[in-house]
Amino acid sequence: MHPLAGRTVLQILPALDAGGVERTAVDVAQALVAVGARAVVASEGGRGVAALEAAGARHVAFPAASKNPLTMAANVGRLARLVRAEGADILHARSRAPAWSAFGAARLAGVPFVTTAAGIHSGASAAKRFYNSVMARGDLVIANSGFTAAHITRQHGAPKGRLVVIPRGVDLAAFDPAAVDPARVAAVRAAWAVPAAAKVVLLAARLTSWKGQSVLLDAVARLGRADVVVVLAGDAQGRDRYRDGLVAQAEALGLADRLRLPGHVADVPAALVAADVAAVPSTEPEAFGRGATEAQAMGVPVVASAHGAVAETVIAPPAVTDDARTGWLVAPGDPEALAEGLTAALALGPDDRAALASRARGRVTAHYGLEAMTRATLEAYVRLLDEAGR
Repeated sequence: MHPLAGRTVLQILPALDAGGVERTAVDVAQALVAVGARAVVASEGGRGVAALEAAGARHVAFPAASKNPLTMAANVGRLARLVRAEGADILHARSRAPAWSAFGAARLAGVPFVTTAAGIHSGASAAKRFYNSVMARGDLVIANSGFTAAHITRQHGAPKGRLVVIPRGVDLAAFDPAAVDPARVAAVRAAWAVPAAAKVVLLAARLTSWKGQSVLLDAVARLGRADVVVVLAGDAQGRDRYRDGLVAQAEALGLADRLRLPGHVADVPAALVAADVAAVPSTEPEAFGRGATEAQAMGVPVVASAHGAVAETVIAPPAVTDDARTGWLVAPGDPEALAEGLTAALALGPDDRAALASRARGRVTAHYGLEAMTRATLEAYVRLLDEAGR
């Protein structure tokens, strides 16, 4: 019997929409259920609730997204009551606003408090640094990359003996090119209205400026190739002005007929197989960068910005020789450097592409698999409960 069998873990985050934080919460809940534990997630809901409940976990509607200090303060009592009602043994917060409420609630309810730091937040003022510091206040602090762990340590001091790095995991069964039926790929390309001979450069990320969509458009314009289609797959999440700006930019660059904005793409594995290159041109450092690991798992050449945790997950010269690379790392925010990387990736012949795909998937399998992530998380929970004498 697993040490967590019969235990209850309550996770809290703002919502269960698309995103790495949300996906990880569902993945951990599923792993908890699989070992006989109860998994409860409190959030304001979203498209991820169906997957959560299908995994056998429970969702509780909770006003977790508010940053209003009065709501956050009221949530302390609400959450403490929920902890007691659910018989939770651990309270795990995955975002700053609900983490402050969870910090107080855990103390009121007398349960261990866990945080997962999955973002790089600026500390431009003392007030902002204090607000961010809640992610370092857990009895257990999980960082989703070495980069994030170093950031927490710099900003808030090392949480001595409480900080553990657990990289975000890729579902290697779902993100397996051999498991993707060609009909799924054909459906994706048809939805994108991509000509059969076109080369697809895919950026799968929500539409927000720091994800680098604008830089990618500038880079593709520099390629001088009429056969390259750019797919910016991701929700605008209310940023309609930014989306409209990308359309205007594409028109000005002569790319209007080669830009696709399909919104959220549910079948990401098929979308990656449908692509010739995956781009991760973030202009700010990624705390993890799920897009880079998923692309590598699918054996798709990835061209990414050389900063943040992506520089951990993608290996490229000068850190390794050219024949050991798993992708391309280029200067952030530099369209010319990005264009050079795209040119090299698009120029790969079948043998070189297959060799790169094998190396890339091998790296993700060895270091960034979903099973390794959930196993490490559950082991951390067990250690925490043992240390707390619960």
